[in-house]
Amino acid sequence: MNKSKEKSSFEQSIKLPLIFVAIIWIIEIADFILPIDLDKIFGLLPRSLDGLIGILTYPLMHGDFGHVFSNSMPLVVLGFILLQSYRKVAWKTLVFIYLASGVSLWFLARGNFHIGASGIVYGLAFFIFFSGVFRKDIKSIALALVVAFLYGGIVWGVLPIQEGVSWEGHLFGGIAGALAAYRFRNVNKEPEHEWNERPDPNNIIEEPFWVRKKKQEPLPESEPLPQTPPPASDASVEDELEALKVKYNYVKKKKDE
Repeated sequence: MNKSKEKSSFEQSIKLPLIFVAIIWIIEIADFILPIDLDKIFGLLPRSLDGLIGILTYPLMHGDFGHVFSNSMPLVVLGFILLQSYRKVAWKTLVFIYLASGVSLWFLARGNFHIGASGIVYGLAFFIFFSGVFRKDIKSIALALVVAFLYGGIVWGVLPIQEGVSWEGHLFGGIAGALAAYRFRNVNKEPEHEWNERPDPNNIIEEPFWVRKKKQEPLPESEPLPQTPPPASDASVEDELEALKVKYNYVKKKKDE
């Protein structure tokens, strides 16, 4: 990827979470100004036909500005990590977390209005963390450790220990994120590195400079081999001359013919 495309991808990855956060701030400001309670109109009320619209709108509603503020930074950070590091599955993951958490809330949650983007935050955090668990590549594990360090304490939010908090939204969002991480564990996965590679016999490996090299001792001089005289011919000089004479007469006879 060239620098221009990488810059464009980076800007888009940070821009989209900022736009979503801006939307929930605008909605909360409108809810504060308007005389009607938008939370009870667009919040999710389980097992109620009037609350069905909340499956799509409940993450946009918040109880007060403090609620919006607490979700803003995690949405930007986790949304950026998802869009930048898991581009091929980012939108599928967002849609799945958004809808799966809402549908689960409508069927299984307590009969109160559920609002807030906390379920999306938990879904993103759990997706990034469990992607490191399932993928087991260096990049995913590093991102999982970052999320665990920054937002590891949110795991307590899936338990019903604080009154007035939709722990069901946290739980179902987290489950949806973990399921998405398992579903997309092999999509755009980093290649595995072979750490125990066989050495290349053509590579020359030198010892480091701090290792004292041993001086190579000269080879011992070997004694000269005794020169043996050439084997004596069994035929005498007279025999050789006679053989040459016979050969000469034969060749001359062939030429005359």
